[in-house]
Amino acid sequence: MNFILFDGQHHVKLKPLTLTRPVSEIRVGIFTIKEKWEFFIGDTVQVRCKDYLQSEYPSNNDLGEIGISAALCPNDSIYEAIKDLDDQTILMKDGVVLAIHPLPIEGNQLESTLESYQIVEYNDNIHLIDSPKDIFLLNGEELESDLKWIKTEEIKRNEYGEGNLILGDQTYIEEGAMINGVTLNSQEGPIYIANNVEIMEGSNIRGPFAILNNSTLKMGAKIYGPTTIGPYCKVGGEVSNSVFQGYANKAHDGFVGNSVIGHWCNLGADTNTSNLKNNYGIVKTWRYSTNEYESTGTQYCGLVMGDHSKSGINTMFNTGTVVGTFANIFDCGFPAKFIPCFSWGGKDGFDLNQFDKAIEVAKVVMQRRGVELNNDLIEIYQKLYEQVKD
Repeated sequence: MNFILFDGQHHVKLKPLTLTRPVSEIRVGIFTIKEKWEFFIGDTVQVRCKDYLQSEYPSNNDLGEIGISAALCPNDSIYEAIKDLDDQTILMKDGVVLAIHPLPIEGNQLESTLESYQIVEYNDNIHLIDSPKDIFLLNGEELESDLKWIKTEEIKRNEYGEGNLILGDQTYIEEGAMINGVTLNSQEGPIYIANNVEIMEGSNIRGPFAILNNSTLKMGAKIYGPTTIGPYCKVGGEVSNSVFQGYANKAHDGFVGNSVIGHWCNLGADTNTSNLKNNYGIVKTWRYSTNEYESTGTQYCGLVMGDHSKSGINTMFNTGTVVGTFANIFDCGFPAKFIPCFSWGGKDGFDLNQFDKAIEVAKVVMQRRGVELNNDLIEIYQKLYEQVKD
């Protein structure tokens, strides 16, 4: 079958993370949503994303045999239900579209075409990334589910390196990882350590936890699960129930909890996130879909930061803070709880950063990881900047 993961309404719901990439590129657990579906299907899946992203992420706008919401994480039950959909049928749950058979051609006639489709309600449980907070809320279950795609018995280690304390029997370490003088506690959830990872001495890790290829945990790091550190990250200090998407740094002391950190971000020394209000109340956070603050429904919610954003030393983020892309936050004290893209400033207010300067910094940051900032990405960033500037 021809499977297409379509962004739909979740492109807006999952901003700022989806300002610079398709919904299916979001990482939750060990893998991105796109990678999860490719494991289930056993083949490459295609993507349908917003027009301005298509220069970097090829989009299939033609007729697709099966369309799947890119915010939906696969499981056996939902996969079987999608495969068995009748022709001209929409699979829904609680008013949210999960799958469409067939997925019509993208264009002005899309909505009118779907009006003739039959709606089928799905009643089993699903994992749907409906807002950024769902990434850390579902991270533990998704991490454990993702392990089935890894040959864990071949990489299970009771001993590794020198001076390590291994607690529990769910520690899985790929060849090439460097781990010495570390505590790995998998009694409350598995620990997965990918190849070419370095975990420096004095680090204490409690699962569920995953750290992907070429990432580094700095000396004395304290990690509470469920936490995922994506590829090519450097992380230190204290982290709890957070997901670093990849290519991001939090190399020094400071606390990050119940947070999602985008690509190419850098959190300066002693950056801290508040993840719990002093009155223990439900946290409100900014939603791009409504352009206002809304309840998260949870007491615990820290920081959601879009790609290429930075914080200076001693930055303090309030509960439920949302930071767009290419923001540069500095100065002590609490900045605003919503910081738009390309903002430059701190607690006393923000100015609009200059696009050329932002791009020059991005080039330097990416070159340090051996990645080139190509013209297609610059075009995407330029379009985002024009939206903010106007």
